Amino acid sequence: MHDILKMIARRLGFGLGTLLAVSIIIAGAVELLPGDLAQEILGQSATEENLAQFRKELGLDKPVYERYLTWLGGMVQGDFGKSLANQREISELMGVRLKNTLYLAAIAAVISVPLSLFLGILAALYRNGIYDRTVNVTTLSSISFPEFFVAYILIFVLSVHLDLLPSISNISEDLDAGERLRRAVLPALTLTLVVVAHMMRMTRAAIINLLASPYIEMARLKGLKPGRIITKHALPNALAPIINVVVLNLAYLIVGVVVVEVVFVYPGLGQLLVDSVSKRDIPVVQACCLVFAMTFILLNLLADVLSILSNPRLLHPR
Repeated sequence: MHDILKMIARRLGFGLGTLLAVSIIIAGAVELLPGDLAQEILGQSATEENLAQFRKELGLDKPVYERYLTWLGGMVQGDFGKSLANQREISELMGVRLKNTLYLAAIAAVISVPLSLFLGILAALYRNGIYDRTVNVTTLSSISFPEFFVAYILIFVLSVHLDLLPSISNISEDLDAGERLRRAVLPALTLTLVVVAHMMRMTRAAIINLLASPYIEMARLKGLKPGRIITKHALPNALAPIINVVVLNLAYLIVGVVVVEVVFVYPGLGQLLVDSVSKRDIPVVQACCLVFAMTFILLNLLADVLSILSNPRLLHPR
């Protein structure tokens, strides 16, 4: 346990350094965005004096490094600051949006994780057969298409032709649970088709890699059925790589939803990020990107810890 705690502390230190580097990159990249927030808000008819005064009120007249250090100091204290576009607290803007993104990711995870494990185990059980080849071709085809293309195909089939699901996922707090779930199914299904191939193929590869092991051969010689050999003997020892790929794909479900949310007009954190970029609302863009980076780093840490707990030999690699 002491070694695991040391590993967690070390990874957290690396994570904080990574977050600092990401924040610097984000701040520099945002400054390169075209457009002017003051001009965007006041309109084309605003005079230079009004624009200069408004930039001063927003703090845009200060040097980039000074604005960055002020923002970073607020972030360390848990203060995300205020939106330059509407002067609302960023934490208030992000609160509901982050909740919606996590809700969408949870639905996609509930569908994709059991499905991918089931398909991967069956593919390993009937490897090189018709089922294995069919599943591999299908999942590789789905992962080869970009998310927006998969989304538009699903909209065309399930919304336009079959009229089963709404093409716009404009969920809100006043919707009941059933309607809220119905509107979120289509973007969740899009994410599922994108990530299920990764998890299925890793499950299949990890199990097949163990089937040549001596203890698997002994289980076969004892007359155990192939299904029992895979589920009781091979799968527990293949958990480490499977856990890694599952958790990393869960991270993608949270941080990689930007395109999907924009296609379905889903009110999540990704949609807020895109809207803020178009408005050149620098603090909101920085806060959204930092939350995405923090989520990815924490889930990477979780993947490492769970992999080690499932296979303690990984703690002392030789």
